[in-house]
Amino acid sequence: MSVEKKRNMVFVITIILMTIYLVWRMLFTLPLEEGVLNVIFGVLLILAETITVFTTFELFFQKMRMNHYRLECPEIPEECYPDVDVFIATHNEPKDLLYKTVNACTFMSYPDKSKVHIYLCDDGNREEIKKLAEEFSIGYLGFSGNKHAKSGNYNYAMSHTSSPLIATFDADMIPQHTFLLKTVPYFLLPKMIKDNGVWRLRREDEKEDSLKLGLVQTPQSFYNPDLFQFNLYAEGNIPNEQDFFSKEINTMRNSSNAIAYTGSNTVISRKAMEVIGGFPIKTITEDFETSIRLQKAGYITYATDEIQAAGLTTTTIKSMLKQRIRWARGIIQSLQNTHAIFTPKLPILSRITYLNSYLYWWSFFNRLIFILSPILFALFDFQIVNTGFWGIVIFWLPAYFFYSISMRYLSSNIRNQRWSQIIDTIFMPYLIVPVLLESLHIHQRTFKVTNKKEEGDFKSFQVSLFAIPHAVLLVLSVAAMVRFVYGKYGWALFYSSIIIFWIFYNMVALLYALFFMLGRPAYRSNERIRADEEVHVKYQQSSHEARTVDVSENGVAFKAKMPIYLPENETIKLVITTPLYTACLIGKIVYVKEHRDGWQYSAKITPVDEANKRQYMQIIYDRTHTLPMQMDMWITAYDDILRNIRKRVSQPFYDKRKQPRIQLDKLVVFADGSSCRLLSFNYLYFSAVDFQTDKGMDATYTFTTPAGTVMVLKRTGKYLNQSEEELLEVMNLKDLVSKSLINTILAEITDGRKYGMMPHELPPVKKSIPILEEADDPDEIDNIIGRIQGEQIVYELTDKDTDEIDELIRRIQGDLIAFDPELLEELNRYAV
Repeated sequence: MSVEKKRNMVFVITIILMTIYLVWRMLFTLPLEEGVLNVIFGVLLILAETITVFTTFELFFQKMRMNHYRLECPEIPEECYPDVDVFIATHNEPKDLLYKTVNACTFMSYPDKSKVHIYLCDDGNREEIKKLAEEFSIGYLGFSGNKHAKSGNYNYAMSHTSSPLIATFDADMIPQHTFLLKTVPYFLLPKMIKDNGVWRLRREDEKEDSLKLGLVQTPQSFYNPDLFQFNLYAEGNIPNEQDFFSKEINTMRNSSNAIAYTGSNTVISRKAMEVIGGFPIKTITEDFETSIRLQKAGYITYATDEIQAAGLTTTTIKSMLKQRIRWARGIIQSLQNTHAIFTPKLPILSRITYLNSYLYWWSFFNRLIFILSPILFALFDFQIVNTGFWGIVIFWLPAYFFYSISMRYLSSNIRNQRWSQIIDTIFMPYLIVPVLLESLHIHQRTFKVTNKKEEGDFKSFQVSLFAIPHAVLLVLSVAAMVRFVYGKYGWALFYSSIIIFWIFYNMVALLYALFFMLGRPAYRSNERIRADEEVHVKYQQSSHEARTVDVSENGVAFKAKMPIYLPENETIKLVITTPLYTACLIGKIVYVKEHRDGWQYSAKITPVDEANKRQYMQIIYDRTHTLPMQMDMWITAYDDILRNIRKRVSQPFYDKRKQPRIQLDKLVVFADGSSCRLLSFNYLYFSAVDFQTDKGMDATYTFTTPAGTVMVLKRTGKYLNQSEEELLEVMNLKDLVSKSLINTILAEITDGRKYGMMPHELPPVKKSIPILEEADDPDEIDNIIGRIQGEQIVYELTDKDTDEIDELIRRIQGDLIAFDPELLEELNRYAV
């Protein structure tokens, strides 16, 4: 059985079981003889359950049909690509934010780029934004006196442009270079047909006039963690909260032609917009209403699931709550303005979808009912459901079991039932009243741009107030649990398990909400984006190959297999190369840390000029973000809560080391006969123990490596981390750097091989070594020593004590020492 058939079968079973459960609840479980309050709460609970189940039934149905309503993006001749006007809407957003979006728009690929007309649509009429447009050689449409928010801005832009297609972007939404190539061809579907797997232009008798495409919507995506990911320390475990709607719900609604235009990352037909009279003005969600009006006018609106642009999500709890309240009120406004649920101009499936859109905003009220019901029963002795334990087991348990499985099939691991309820719990206290007011036609008319500045609200008194409703409900839940469980044991506890389960389940969601409202400190001014790209690291005359780990607007982390000498406070050059872009940067190392497969360096950087800045912005943002696309299904609520507690009580550790610390274990004998054992090296210093010398602390010590490199060291009297390891300063470091001997030193102190390679990993060299006692020439002896250090030599053994041989070879291959004749004579006994 295919996955699709199995999924559909589970959906059908869930619908049947849930319907039976709801019928049972309505007919047999209302507490009609328990008083007015019990009846009221009993009805409210059934109503909440019914609305919740109905909205999921509609999604099940959409999911089962979605594969039959997919449009294929055609391959069209280059000359068929039409002109496109690109509108970037701005009101009061900062110039730096707009810079990235404008820059990305200029890099969008198109067969004939003269057909792409980019406009900054600024209803703030700001001089600095006009100058930005001039710097990029794009159009500027300043519109002072705008009274209709984003709609007024776009309508003004439409009146000054003429291309048949319009691409719209919010100020922070950065498109990928493929955006137009992945969206514009859809509008040529009436003229194209796929014949034997090959796209071609339709003949006159094949034209499809009924295929009227109004808009193509790509997913809303974000390159920074949203507050659910960030505040709950879950940026590595869960996707962005809005992914569920943009990539799942909206694409499912293709089957009922009821997708939502989300205001950005969209291409729209100008002709279709003219038919509906432009962008609607009597709403605070003009995007959502635009899509409904297009659908009523007979146009197809289509949502894809391929990310083609990413933006900045809200970074404060206050701004997120304001955003959700605006969405809730605006969507209800638009449904009322367009009569979308009742209009005969829309098919019945579309109207059901819009009814579901309205009912979704009541899910927060439903969540409150689900939290209060077990509290009222266990703490205040309300009889809300008139049934026994076995009635719940028979009717509720199978339905709930299949419902949970169905929710997993529904969301493709982007969202599960637990996270849906956590999100609803977090928003619940702040959306119930706005939804109620808007349903009663008490409208909010003012439009406010969502604040997306990178600023934290951690530990502020104002934010802690947001947690009060959740804290109150959590305290009540704990009290209900204690009172209900107290004195119960054995079978009494077993028969109480359903209530205990629901109280505990709600307590977990409320605990998540408290963690969310407590926030988390934010230390980064710019978001790091993981990127594995080629980078050349240059310092003075040396150049090294490395790979980027992550990139941001003011920093780069890169990884090298070998440690690189990049001194603190010295300027280095980084050249990052991708298949599309090359950027030259200058910077300074901030810290270094060792990894299993190399060394990671973090540098604070600046592009060398404007051209390289534009290239670097594309290197950062012209990619699919690296935040999770799916949930880690192995992470449980217990794991999440434990992680949150651990992160909040532990102190963060920040590695501030600015040079690699290379571990050694080398015996060194200096020219004057002094000796010590070197334990580590960071280019500037060695750490050493077991120092044997007759000299004073101010003396210098010299030794020559087998390759002839002279190193001059001086004792400092300083010790590493209050240990016995004394620091020896490398006195001739500048001379070694100027002669490009740093890498030679590194190779010699790490066993004469590339860093990270162990001797046993190298293939043996099949050659014999001359008898040392016959080598009277010192140059020849030096050559033999070099070969012993640099190669694995096959010895013909004449002695059974192979351990002694191994020890001698290890000392020669592994230590920087001044070799003495006794050691050579001893080794000679075993060499042929």
